[in-house]
Amino acid sequence: MTQAQNIPVTIVGGYLGSGKTTLINNLLRHADGKKLAILVNEFGELPIDADLIEAEEGDVISLSGGCVCCSYGNDLTSAVMDVAQMQPTPDHIVLEASGVALPGAIASSLSLLNNCSLDGIVVLADAETVKSKSTDKYMSDTIMRQLTDADIVLLNKIDLVASEDLHATREWLNGCSNNASIIETKHSTAPIAVVLQDFERQSQPLDSGAPQHVDQFHTYKLDMEKSVDPKHFAEELIANTPGIVRAKGFVRDKSGDLKTVQIVGKRFAISESPDNVECGMVVITVQP
Repeated sequence: MTQAQNIPVTIVGGYLGSGKTTLINNLLRHADGKKLAILVNEFGELPIDADLIEAEEGDVISLSGGCVCCSYGNDLTSAVMDVAQMQPTPDHIVLEASGVALPGAIASSLSLLNNCSLDGIVVLADAETVKSKSTDKYMSDTIMRQLTDADIVLLNKIDLVASEDLHATREWLNGCSNNASIIETKHSTAPIAVVLQDFERQSQPLDSGAPQHVDQFHTYKLDMEKSVDPKHFAEELIANTPGIVRAKGFVRDKSGDLKTVQIVGKRFAISESPDNVECGMVVITVQP
């Protein structure tokens, strides 16, 4: 499996009660034909909605739409490798971390595998409790490290707090997770294109047309007719695009080679590109 064919892995983190279970059930309900493999430490820790379950056998639960849920127990890397070998191959792996896990440490373990690539770290935070929990003597270090690791922070349950408190919490988050895009949500609801790398299939041409607006999200395409330095291009796009959440597409470098550029939060990755793709970037931004 080449780098361009690696299965993208999204790590979903956050402390107990922040909304991880609801987020994953939402992703499964709105997978739009995408075959998701959900990895959980123990099945009992992540209640999948009953109507999504088609069959259970051993450590694998078959879900609607060709998705699966697998338990990884104490051997995460082996579980990821096993899932990557499934037929049909999953389009995307979503790894649900426990409430006390550090997503950055999980990402480091995944970096040793050559058949997967990190798509992003999404951390949920309860708008009503995150600030108070961040000073708890037992939880503060874990919560702050989770936020620091994040590429995207879903500031969840915003309907439970007053507007002035929400503003103060968002400003606080901007200070302690300065590498992340912060997205305000209710009931862990966010488009799959924001949570996962899903707004373009690598083998399909990029869709041109008018920008699309969904709630606070703005999606548009950049035509990339000229060759660029991919690294410099990614850095400039991040620096000059307010509210950028994700971007992905294909560019031609100065030597004429096609490269895939993927941005999530303020992190970017450059890899070899599949053949026969159209140059262009799809960009998603969010406005609070």
